[in-house]
Amino acid sequence: MGDVAAQDTGSQMPKTSTGKARHRVRIGFQLSITALFVAVVLCVGLALVYLSFDRAKAITRTAAMTFIDRVAEHTAERVDGQFKEVQSALAVLKQLPSVESAAISDNQSLYAILAVLLRQHEQLYNVYVGYDDGAFIELDALDRAGPAVRAQVKAPATAAFRLTVIDRPPGSSTRTRTTYFLSDDLKTLTQAQREADYDPRNRPWYLGAFEPGAGAITAPYVFKGVNLTGYTVRTPFTAPRRGIVAGDILLADVDAFLRAQKLGQSGVVFLFDDSGRLIAHPRMTEFLKARSSDGTTDLPRLDRVEAIDISVPLMAWRQSGDAQQFFEGRDGRTYVAAFRSIETAGSANLRLAVVAPLDEFFSEVEAGRRRLLLLALAFVLASLPIVWWIGSLLSRSMNALAVETEQIQRFDVQGEGKRVRSMIREIDDLGQSVSTMRTVVQTFSSFVPKRLVQQLVESGTALRLGGSRREVTILFTDITGFTNISEHADPEKLMLYTSRYLAALTEVIMTNNGTVDKFVGDAVMAIWNAPAEDPDHVAHACSAVLACRDASNMLIQEFEREGWAAYRTRFGLHTGEAVVGNVGSSDRMSYTVFGATVNLAARLEALNKDYGTEILVSEAVRERVADRFTFNPVDIVRPKGFEAAVQVYELVA
Repeated sequence: MGDVAAQDTGSQMPKTSTGKARHRVRIGFQLSITALFVAVVLCVGLALVYLSFDRAKAITRTAAMTFIDRVAEHTAERVDGQFKEVQSALAVLKQLPSVESAAISDNQSLYAILAVLLRQHEQLYNVYVGYDDGAFIELDALDRAGPAVRAQVKAPATAAFRLTVIDRPPGSSTRTRTTYFLSDDLKTLTQAQREADYDPRNRPWYLGAFEPGAGAITAPYVFKGVNLTGYTVRTPFTAPRRGIVAGDILLADVDAFLRAQKLGQSGVVFLFDDSGRLIAHPRMTEFLKARSSDGTTDLPRLDRVEAIDISVPLMAWRQSGDAQQFFEGRDGRTYVAAFRSIETAGSANLRLAVVAPLDEFFSEVEAGRRRLLLLALAFVLASLPIVWWIGSLLSRSMNALAVETEQIQRFDVQGEGKRVRSMIREIDDLGQSVSTMRTVVQTFSSFVPKRLVQQLVESGTALRLGGSRREVTILFTDITGFTNISEHADPEKLMLYTSRYLAALTEVIMTNNGTVDKFVGDAVMAIWNAPAEDPDHVAHACSAVLACRDASNMLIQEFEREGWAAYRTRFGLHTGEAVVGNVGSSDRMSYTVFGATVNLAARLEALNKDYGTEILVSEAVRERVADRFTFNPVDIVRPKGFEAAVQVYELVA
């Protein structure tokens, strides 16, 4: 339509005060729709590309943070769980009568209990009890310390446990140390006895254990005799003899667990304490060997062995409590870190850190994301020619439809129009509808009112002069005393209120599948089952009359509030055969109904005045819908112009 309109604007351009034509940019429909498609595709495509990069970056960072945090939480719970399990087992052990009384020599049942504890808690290397008088009992699980320790202590090949008992024989003031190597079923394989050279009261796990606030877990230290590093879980008791029940957890076991946490190629999980010592690390054995070659036996310092400097996020965690952070490493890479405190470690102040490079950890995701984005961008660019072609098809079809509808709007429908075709289903259907509309409007372009033409257009049938016989239902309405009202009313107000009244009735009639045939002053004539067929036209007509009565009553209330006379309406309804069609000439046609059915409906409306009723219907109406509506018999009458008597009913509800 834009192209057509643009052709005739040259001679109609408005002029400015200087006499020059004022140009207005007008773009044809074809160009505008194509440009719109291209703009939308480009804008949406480029926006998606941009947003996907930005969103994917945010999602990657969030996912990395969430994953690292879960690893930290899981690992901390596992370490805490190890401590809690051991603490619970030791709490039970210290309550045994043989432990409390220091009955540790030749106590096979006690040895069996110690072995059960070691079997149930694989994280323990040993379990032991030290007393305030220097007595001591220890059971070691040899295989958990590794082959080097087994060779160091010269254990038999079939030995599963090493039992050490330090006690004073009755009547002796010297403590003796007896070492047993036991099989898996606790049978003695070898034993040796000598003077005790080990005093548990001087060991780190015993020192300070009875002081207020002493932690249940010691700081890491080197275990005497096997030269292994670990920490001790301990619990003291005071009655009847004072002592400590304890168990050792090797750092090597924790190191193996930390190595099992997969965090890409460079990600790492490690334990450290508040003094900056590295407690557990997947490469701890390597670090300890390097320090032993230098003659140093202390635990390595965190800032000297870990290539990633975590001092900045660590300080932020200690100051603000933010356990998950991103930070930039010395190598320029972005790292994600998560920290946790090992709560059960108490005064040992153990901390856990999880650190991984962001780009490496999600490298496959990043690479896949970039490939998908490039493919998406390529798809957008490749689709532009298709969009241009579709836009061209749409613009041609829509332009032709615009011309057709404009002609129909002006009722300029002479001649046969060419139906608009399109490969787009919706546009092709629209072309069919416009073609049908053109045919119908061409037939009824001379009809008034146009609302009737609209209803006939919906039927899709081209009508000609002439009619056909069919069953219809006819309604006539009239306002009581309208002549008297019109004689004393302001003509302009009379027109406004009457139009308002007729509009209300018309809406109700059309809602119930009726067609308003004509208005005769204040009266309305309506028909059902024409022009469109309605198999249930009698019921629809009855429903419409009842609804019209309700609408009229509502208007009466409104009119009275506004100081206007009440429009009390009478209705007459009859159904029967009549001639329906077009009368007039080729220049002016009218779609209407003829026959006795029409006359009887008009007579029924007038009879309301004699019986003081509102709605009178014929016997034919009642017979058709007696099971769906309520009727009251009124009388048997012989209307003017009719030879046969007619049974008349009042439609109530």
